[in-house]
Amino acid sequence: MAHDYPLSDLKVLDLSRVLAGPFAGRMLADLGAEVVKVEPPELDVTRNWGHQVGNISSYYQQQNAGKQNISIDLRKPQGTALLKDLASHADILIENFRPGVMTRLGIDWTSLQTINPRLIMLSISGFGQTSPESQRAAYAPIVHAETGTIDRQAAKSGGNAVEMCMAFADTNAGLHGLVGLLAAVHQRHRSGHGQHIDIAMVDAMLATDDQTHYYLEPAPINNGASEVWDACGGRIILAGDFRHVWRLMSSILGVQEPANDDPSLDTKINARRQAVADFLVSFTDREELVKALNKANIAWGNVTTTSDYLEHSEVLAHRQSIVAIDDRQGATRRVFQSPYRFSAASSGVRGGAPRQGEHNGIVLNHWLGYDAPQVQALVDQGVLLREIP
Repeated sequence: MAHDYPLSDLKVLDLSRVLAGPFAGRMLADLGAEVVKVEPPELDVTRNWGHQVGNISSYYQQQNAGKQNISIDLRKPQGTALLKDLASHADILIENFRPGVMTRLGIDWTSLQTINPRLIMLSISGFGQTSPESQRAAYAPIVHAETGTIDRQAAKSGGNAVEMCMAFADTNAGLHGLVGLLAAVHQRHRSGHGQHIDIAMVDAMLATDDQTHYYLEPAPINNGASEVWDACGGRIILAGDFRHVWRLMSSILGVQEPANDDPSLDTKINARRQAVADFLVSFTDREELVKALNKANIAWGNVTTTSDYLEHSEVLAHRQSIVAIDDRQGATRRVFQSPYRFSAASSGVRGGAPRQGEHNGIVLNHWLGYDAPQVQALVDQGVLLREIP
């Protein structure tokens, strides 16, 4: 039985670029919203990131699948006027410009609220719209560094301080922005009015990072860090701190307390660690090791590469977490599915990422009733742009 998409009645203008905003927009599109990406003449920089198929990069595809695209030159007065007309029909507008840019363009919250009191506007920035550091350029690595994430990772690994392997600050901000939008939509049902949501990447990072709260109080940090071990068949990670792992292994799996004449605590711990290390490599078959760990209810995970997991995970195959979409070049390409699995609603990617200005005419006709000559006039004026396939 087919179900409706939960957000199929929402219209969204996505003025954002790169990751935080586009990620929120992609999730809205997967949940059924009509999301129109408003792209500038100079394009979203991520169109050049990753493998290209039909002039669409893998990165851009992942964050913009299922959206429509209209390309407007907002530096022209006719462009901002057109954007205001579109905003008057929108439920949601997403932007992640540096604070102040929307005001200079004349499409800030105050201006748009006057045009459409029901509009909900999400602004994502590094340090918030009005903070003392609002004008700083901010990308995920900057937030990772300044919130202590990079330093803590280096201390944990015993290595040099290097950038994280993913843009946590961006995706956290996008997810918190999505939650804020849905809350504002719910409130609008009661109040009849929209509102402005100010998401700072630093706030989103700290609110989502489960370790930072330790630093708010004068207490020792003990987060029960999980550890990676050498084991039969390859490296494995065991969840929980070592005391927990030792208790289960010794009481259920019969790992023996090492004999040692040195009464010091450090010596005792090191001997137990060696006993666990010996136990993990003592097996000749990985499956037998896994059975033993499961018997002791020790949470474990294979330490593998991303490529191996994507190709061989039975979980991903079962949940259809990776889907093939039309690449419009006579083949398909794969994208990650959004994680929502509803019992009484549909969700998921509904098409590939758009080309620049691909839906200029469609959007302006559907939203504003423009006919073909009106659209062409805007093209002739340089207000609308379109990629030539």
